Amino acid sequence: MKGKSTLKPLKICLLTYRGNPTCGGQGVYIKHLSKALSDLGHQVDVISGQPYPQLDSKVRLHKLPSLDLYNPEHLFRPEKLSDLTSPLNMYEFLNVCTGSFPEPFTFGERVYSYLKKHRKRYDIVHDNQGLSYGIGRLAQKVMPTIVTIHHPITVDQQEDYKVAKTLFQKYRVFRWYSFIRMQMKVARKFSHIVTVSEFTKRDIAKEFSLDKNIFRVVHNGINNEYFYPVQNGSRSENSIIVTNSADTPLKGLSYLLEAVAQVRKKQSVKLTVIGEPKKNGTITRLVTELGIGDIVHFTGRIKNEEFASYYSNATIAVVPSLYEGFGLPAAEAMACGVPLISTSGGALPEVVGDAGIIVPPADAGALAKGIIFLFNNPDQRKKMAQAGIERVNSIFNWSKAAGEMVEVYREAIDGYRRSA
Repeated sequence: MKGKSTLKPLKICLLTYRGNPTCGGQGVYIKHLSKALSDLGHQVDVISGQPYPQLDSKVRLHKLPSLDLYNPEHLFRPEKLSDLTSPLNMYEFLNVCTGSFPEPFTFGERVYSYLKKHRKRYDIVHDNQGLSYGIGRLAQKVMPTIVTIHHPITVDQQEDYKVAKTLFQKYRVFRWYSFIRMQMKVARKFSHIVTVSEFTKRDIAKEFSLDKNIFRVVHNGINNEYFYPVQNGSRSENSIIVTNSADTPLKGLSYLLEAVAQVRKKQSVKLTVIGEPKKNGTITRLVTELGIGDIVHFTGRIKNEEFASYYSNATIAVVPSLYEGFGLPAAEAMACGVPLISTSGGALPEVVGDAGIIVPPADAGALAKGIIFLFNNPDQRKKMAQAGIERVNSIFNWSKAAGEMVEVYREAIDGYRRSA
């Protein structure tokens, strides 16, 4: 009987132009995917710009510094004036000064220069939604390269245009999102595009005019080190948790605040928001206008180790987003055994399945109705909590995601060799 052939471990290079997991989903993705790939026995390096990721000890970090112009310690100015002697750095500085976001482009140019010299170190390069011209050239001319697109940024742009009230505000939105034109062109350079849900695959294919056959869906995992059910007796009564405090319109927090104001007219309610809104921003003003400052608590930034405890003290969790390419907050709440209300925005129904209540996006009345129903139906809450835990454990884990990703890598490598 013939034994199974043993495939060699891969040498994998992950790219992320920003990597800090406390500054956005891209950092979380890189941190957990790199560890899971390493746990499977593969050699994993991460190339990142600032802010740098926090990685497992087995994963090597190669720092590829930008001017880091969004660093609060030297906001919108280089740390050293001598850095501007580089034409690429000067380009980055001038574009930030005029309101655009050049980091994906400049990171791609730096990556291209570096990997052209060090191409033999890796079997595959995996870009994390940079989609820059430099990374497109890598894919076509240098080495096997794939990309993850978490969701089409065009959706963010459209929502920001909707809330821009003046011509100047609309111009600022146009300038900030000017990198999208580059990303739409570069997406066509890849033989394989990974995305995190079937819904997002359809959306990206439509928005970017791409063939659906080049996509591979690999669901995100959940970090069970931080998100797990805590057995601490009874939960607080009539309390809501949301992990979305951004003033970003796409996150839909304003609709949840309006829903809480409606619920308050009928029964007691408390809302805990993990994070902190902008001072004098849209969310802060809305809390004041609705007169709910006494029942809404913003935690500020919390440690990862505190999430499970916060979830354990909530009656229900709400994800009010207008659109999510995947919806980590929904899966994290489910992993903690918290009954969930989610909108149907983007891929959220695909993540939640039958483990939560789904309501239309941008509908405060529907949110209020769902909240009141769950507050007053403890048996339903118990069923949903258990269903959420089981769904996350079976579908959304990083080991499974890493195994599926390796299959995509090998497919891309074989295809590149055949076309060479």
